[in-house]
Amino acid sequence: MPETISFYFDFVSPFSYLAHQRVPGLAQRFGYALDYRPIDLRAAKLLAGNTGPATRDMPVKLAYARKDQQRWAKRYGVPIKAPISHDWSRMTRGAFYAIDRGQARPYVAHVWHHIWGQGGEMNDGVWRDAARAMGWDAEAFAAFTEAPETVKRLEASTREAGARGVFGVPTIMIGDEMWWGNDRLDFLEDYLQERATAAVGEGVGR
Repeated sequence: MPETISFYFDFVSPFSYLAHQRVPGLAQRFGYALDYRPIDLRAAKLLAGNTGPATRDMPVKLAYARKDQQRWAKRYGVPIKAPISHDWSRMTRGAFYAIDRGQARPYVAHVWHHIWGQGGEMNDGVWRDAARAMGWDAEAFAAFTEAPETVKRLEASTREAGARGVFGVPTIMIGDEMWWGNDRLDFLEDYLQERATAAVGEGVGR
């Protein structure tokens, strides 16, 4: 079994969208399985003791963040546009539906393209479009996203993340090693390369 990279994310996060442009490729390149871990960012921040305002509630910080997002989007060659809505919890819960069906990566990529690639709005058309793109029954998918069991599943995932030390997204973890933020992926790549080189030196095939 390949080792695992855990990718903690919430669709509300533009930097998670940006990190996802690179993390799947790193996992594939170094032979790791990519484990998608949806969490509730707001709840995760509160669990970590972060009670401050969101970036979008601080105009000066928001202006910088928007410019920084554009820089990273240009580097990755993807579009980025601020969404109309910031309540994407339904789609984050829907990620579990995709995970259960082995379709996490295409679902996450599809939804993020709508949210941050196109600056989309949270409405009924979003989940219907996602279900159609994945080949799912739209009503079954919608029911799943609103089910109490699914709400509890997201809460449990968020608590588990907090127990591992996750305080924001995107967070990438391999065992106890953690990298927070799209701008830390070079360090992740260095770590993966060092482990790969060490494995070759020890005669261990990956």
